[in-house]
Amino acid sequence: MTDPLGGPSPHLTPEHEEFRASVRTFFRKEVVPYAAEWERRRAMPRSAWHAFAAEGLLGLNHPTSVGGAGLDFFHSVVFLEELGRTGFGGVRFAVALHAYMGTSYLATNGSPELRQRYLRPAVAGDLIAALAITEPQAGSDLGRLEATAVEDGDHLVVDAEKRFIVNGAFADFFVTAVRTGERGARQGNVSLLVVDRVTEGVHVLPNDSIAWRASGMADISMRGVRVPKENVIGRRNSGFVQIMRNMQLERLAAGISAVGDATNCLDSTWTYLKNRNMFESTLSAKQAVRHKMADLLTEVEAARQLAHHAAWSYARDPLSITACSMAKLKATEVARTVAEECRHLHGSEGFREGAPIVQTVHDAQAATVAAGASEVMRDIVVQSGYEELP
Repeated sequence: MTDPLGGPSPHLTPEHEEFRASVRTFFRKEVVPYAAEWERRRAMPRSAWHAFAAEGLLGLNHPTSVGGAGLDFFHSVVFLEELGRTGFGGVRFAVALHAYMGTSYLATNGSPELRQRYLRPAVAGDLIAALAITEPQAGSDLGRLEATAVEDGDHLVVDAEKRFIVNGAFADFFVTAVRTGERGARQGNVSLLVVDRVTEGVHVLPNDSIAWRASGMADISMRGVRVPKENVIGRRNSGFVQIMRNMQLERLAAGISAVGDATNCLDSTWTYLKNRNMFESTLSAKQAVRHKMADLLTEVEAARQLAHHAAWSYARDPLSITACSMAKLKATEVARTVAEECRHLHGSEGFREGAPIVQTVHDAQAATVAAGASEVMRDIVVQSGYEELP
């Protein structure tokens, strides 16, 4: 079978492919042998984060002033593809959330003090980031945000209930969306601030998600949490704009890593089919099976090319809403289809508790919801797509 992640791309140079080879080697040695245990424990150990940092992989997209690599975005594309290709959804989302979502707000809008206090140690793997936006009644619809931060002297007093927070179980700080004024205009009165895990009033509650286990999914309760005003990221009440800008990177990262996940699923399924004998030949020799695999491989390659185009568009304009939304929609839906079809090709093995393909299905299904469900992506594509036409 050809390798979609190793095939030609007009956006990738020999330098990118050399980087891909080094990343694969790192994953093969430092991640794949241990990741199943991390998934069982629902957490990545600190040693793993430091290993990623030692390779410079937690700051590829961050400036050198905070210890990042400051590389062009297609180094991140390669990394995210290979991260997805490890086949461990919890590891994929934990690392992608930390490097491309939680810390991105600090990189783009954080004060010099916040960058040195939180972003630099996050790039070094000494602090782990989480992004606390989702609430029981508010996900993609920020107009329903109920978390509040009330001014009290030099502090803001935060009351919030956050749900399904990736890295929540072990994060050192939470980039948190709160309402810093009366609930009114949809785009107003929302701010982002950094909340330290050890602050009094922060309570971390386990979330028994069936997906992304190694990412330490958790619910976060904040009651009367006093946060210094200097922990506000950017201008107060600018949170909506920041989220809309950074959400494109979040969706793009989710889509690119989903391409890697789908490729890994196809690879492992093909290996299974080649070793499964039935009616005097292997399953991989059956025409119906081969045609199914060909269709799935074609869909993955189509998603990859769309994701690469979106990455090119994002590198030119971080507000490439249509391209990033299309890439996230297509890639995560393709990864879900691939996982479900490959489980079917596994026969009864695909329904055995503990079988890797079963977890792959859960993780792929969850990815269609994260960073905006597919239905939300479709609305965005129609609205922004036509609005962006001349």
